[in-house]
Amino acid sequence: MKAVCRDLGCMEYAACWQLQRQLFDDLLARKHAASDEVGTILLVEHPPVYTLGKSGHAENLLVAPEQLAAWGATFFHIDRGGDITFHGPGQLVCYPILDLERIGIGLRDYIDALETCVIRTAARYGIRAGRIAGASGVWIDEQGPRPRKLCAVGVRSSRFVTMHGFALNVTTDLAWFSRINPCGFSDRGVASIASETGIRPPMDEVKRIVVEELRLRLGIE
Repeated sequence: MKAVCRDLGCMEYAACWQLQRQLFDDLLARKHAASDEVGTILLVEHPPVYTLGKSGHAENLLVAPEQLAAWGATFFHIDRGGDITFHGPGQLVCYPILDLERIGIGLRDYIDALETCVIRTAARYGIRAGRIAGASGVWIDEQGPRPRKLCAVGVRSSRFVTMHGFALNVTTDLAWFSRINPCGFSDRGVASIASETGIRPPMDEVKRIVVEELRLRLGIE
């Protein structure tokens, strides 16, 4: 099974969301075609943007939307799972648009694979990360008094075709998260590879590791 990997560099959120939906619709239309292609993996950084999931709570945005514009950020209410999160420079966002039926896994196993991919990527930089029951994503000090979220995960699936994905903080300016309750939590912090290690790994290096781990976890080329 093969997936196409596309590095989009830095792209405005609205344009990338439109591209995702186009790829998603195209893959749905080809579900029963004879092919060994399972979809596309998009890698991207966004200019500053806050996104709220379909079941999220608007009160987790702690400032007026008008203030975001003054700071050069935008806001979108979108169709993924999860609550509110931030995307911006220094954060690797990965959008796998994949046919899970062709890959041969269910949605829960797919989300586990995404989280494992990030956990293994973090380990390459000496970071021990894990999961918290009932809270999606990848966390540091997950058993401690105030866990720190390294990576947000939010997925949409229809007829086993996925869109959206995960956002890994690499060298992200974490001050952006002070304007929200990240993923709906007011008692938990955020982290990046840079904040945990003191090093600023090249984004191209992190992308390469993430793609390698994804392909291993999902059994695709």
